[in-house]
Amino acid sequence: MNPSTDRYHFDTLQVVRRGPALHVTLNRPQARNAMTMAMVRELRSVLQRAQDSREIRVIVLRGAQGHFCAGADLGDLAQAQARAARPDDRDRAPEGSADPVAEVNARFGELCCAYAQTGLATVAALEGTVMGGGFGLACVVDVALAAQDVRFRLPETSLGVLPAQIAPFLVERIGHSQTRRLAVTGTAVDAAQALAIGLVHEVHPSDCLDAAIERVVHEILHAAPGAIASTKALLARARLAAPSALVNEAAAAFSRAARGPEGSEGMAAFMAGRKPHWAPQE
Repeated sequence: MNPSTDRYHFDTLQVVRRGPALHVTLNRPQARNAMTMAMVRELRSVLQRAQDSREIRVIVLRGAQGHFCAGADLGDLAQAQARAARPDDRDRAPEGSADPVAEVNARFGELCCAYAQTGLATVAALEGTVMGGGFGLACVVDVALAAQDVRFRLPETSLGVLPAQIAPFLVERIGHSQTRRLAVTGTAVDAAQALAIGLVHEVHPSDCLDAAIERVVHEILHAAPGAIASTKALLARARLAAPSALVNEAAAAFSRAARGPEGSEGMAAFMAGRKPHWAPQE
């Protein structure tokens, strides 16, 4: 299969579509791809466009020039702190308006929630520096692939702040105990340790990471896109509910899928010994 390739223009991202996969590269290498508010907005825009498309089925996130993401750009935080500290700005602010610092922090949390809740399949290729907000993004994707040189770290407490928006996603991915350890100590986690605690799903030499991404995307494309979205939604519910509470809801979801076009096509393809229409046909 030789999928078509399209490129899209963004200021802080490189975005390339290869067939049904959208490859999104954080592109501020001079700052180890630290995340500005402009990047947050562009990542939200890319996700919305992908969700609105009938053709995109997978989003792959990575960073430019050997680093994934060094967390939030502290320049945005400093500007927000300055706005919050100016009495004249506070006096002019409408009653009930948001704290500028909280506003910046919340926008990043909304980004993480959007990627965590999307029905599209998501993959991250993690290399070099993965800190703070980058750590959070690594925890919200469906499949996390790491290069052997990767280093994860939560530096927030050493800066006198806290990993506020990413904490829930860390607890979901690696558990309460490991999240507490990493947040309190700020210690770095290498690729082998990340694999051992379930932070990443696979580790590869750097020169094999592209091949791993291609393989995982190919595997994802064999699954029906609607079934993936419904499964992700059910799994999100299952995190917070007892199995007995989901019996009827899960049965109804299964019935909708089985009686829908994807279920009919999947079963017909299985009986005929062929691939369903959504799967790569090579």
